[in-house]
Amino acid sequence: MRSAEQLLWTGFRGLDAAEVDLPFSPGGIILFSRNLDLDPEAGPARCRTLIDGLQARFGGELPLAVAVDQEGGPVSRLRPWTGPTPPLRHLWTNGGAEACARWGRLWGEGLRLLGFNVDFAPVLDLWDGHPEAGIGDRAASGSPSEAAAAAGAFLHGLEATGVRGCLKHFPGLGGTTLDSHQGLPALDDAAQVDRNAAAFVPPSHADRLVMVAHLRTPASGTLPASLHRGSVADNPWGVRGRFLPDDLEMGGCTDWSWDDRVRLSLEAGHQWLLVCQTPEGWTACAEAAARLPEALWAPALDATWSLRRPFPAAPPFDPQAWRAWVARLQFAAKEA
Repeated sequence: MRSAEQLLWTGFRGLDAAEVDLPFSPGGIILFSRNLDLDPEAGPARCRTLIDGLQARFGGELPLAVAVDQEGGPVSRLRPWTGPTPPLRHLWTNGGAEACARWGRLWGEGLRLLGFNVDFAPVLDLWDGHPEAGIGDRAASGSPSEAAAAAGAFLHGLEATGVRGCLKHFPGLGGTTLDSHQGLPALDDAAQVDRNAAAFVPPSHADRLVMVAHLRTPASGTLPASLHRGSVADNPWGVRGRFLPDDLEMGGCTDWSWDDRVRLSLEAGHQWLLVCQTPEGWTACAEAAARLPEALWAPALDATWSLRRPFPAAPPFDPQAWRAWVARLQFAAKEA
């Protein structure tokens, strides 16, 4: 049955499928550290059982989109099982495109074993040395062409395994000094915005996931770029993709009501509604979506279904294959 709630790519509470209490059927889920058993022996198999259970419960005629933020470096949900791994900037600086592609493939192989089909990576924000914005060494380079090359190589490796990547955080947070988790950062220099966005052009295409930042720019006016059609579907840089806003619970968009956040997201051209952190947030988002006229949400739902339909079924979890993968990844981390 079609419903607007299926536009949600939602977080949840619980480590086992029976614990998950969602008052709607989402189209996608995203796992965080709170959903993972930290035990490196029992945790991976338990994660796979959780994902399989949620697929059985919510997948229906189409597989769920199942995502995680697995970049490596400081944003690594799998770190309790794998140990520390290099960030994208280290990979690019020390090994170039070859290292980025190798690590993209490594992460994809491990994620496939766990049952994930989407990785919200890589970062295309330009490196600027500002720790306050929450990006840091997650960004490969301060050069748009180098950032694009690093991300393109990472995606080549990742997507060769059957796991989709996602370009983030369009149009780019380079040069900001406020973390959008906390509030709405702003860039007043249009030339800086153009330079940031240039990194997204080479790896973008109509079928690529693109996460849009809560960021105020000269073009977006009083709105975040994430809620502004001229910065999403009608952006002037020619970046195309399957757009979704960054988490709609983040501080960068909480000045808008849930009804406005959801309506403006769909009017901007987003295909998904990403809401991650609290039961109150994802319930409010689902209820706001359900209040919208079908004419507004139906095209986005058609688009999400066309994304979900070709997701391949993950092979059965193989503990031996998992242990071998961890060993290869830890060896690569030592060599990086």
